[in-house]
Amino acid sequence: MVEPLPKSGGVLVLSSHQSHLDPLLLGLATNRRLSSLARSSLFKFAPFGNAIAALGAVPIDRNASTVTAMRTVIQRLRKGAAVIVFPEGTRTSSGQLGDMKKGFALLAKRAAVPIAPVAIVGAYECWPRFHWLPRPGQIRLHFGAVITADEVECLSETQLAERCIAVLRDLDQKARSTRRRHVRH
Repeated sequence: MVEPLPKSGGVLVLSSHQSHLDPLLLGLATNRRLSSLARSSLFKFAPFGNAIAALGAVPIDRNASTVTAMRTVIQRLRKGAAVIVFPEGTRTSSGQLGDMKKGFALLAKRAAVPIAPVAIVGAYECWPRFHWLPRPGQIRLHFGAVITADEVECLSETQLAERCIAVLRDLDQKARSTRRRHVRH
C-alpha cells in the first residue's frame, strides 16, 4: 500500500536510488508533482536533459558549493514543493542500499517539512548503472509512514538522520522480501 504524501505543503521525499528510473517511478506512484536534484552533466544529452527538466529536476553542479544546492532545495520546500532527495547521493552500483549521507536532515529541519521515506527495489535490475538502456523486470516501491513536521522539529539533526536511515533500511528489506515472493510466482 502506498502511504499518501501530504496533499499540500513542502515534503521531503527520501528515497533509495537504484536507477535513472527512480524519479519517474516516484512521480507515477505519488499524488504530487515531484522535483528532484540531478547532476548537471545529465542535462547535457538533450533528449534526457529535456525529459528530466520536464519532470521537475533541478541541475546540481557537483563541483560547485553544496550550500547553493541546499538553499535551492530549502526554498522549494518552503514554497510548498515535494522534493526527492536520494541520501545515497548516487545510483547504486550493486543493487544494494549504499551508505547514506545525512544532509537531508538539515534540509528538512531548515525547511520545517515532513519526510516521506520510500525504498525502491528492482529498478537496478531493470536499468543498471552501467547500461545504456532499460530492460523489463519487476520493480517494487515500499512507502513508509510520513515523519511529520512536528516530529522533524522535535529531533536533533543526528537523531532525525539516524531514524530516517533506519526506516529506509527497514523499508528496503521489506520491499526486497515482498518482491522476492512476487517474482517467484
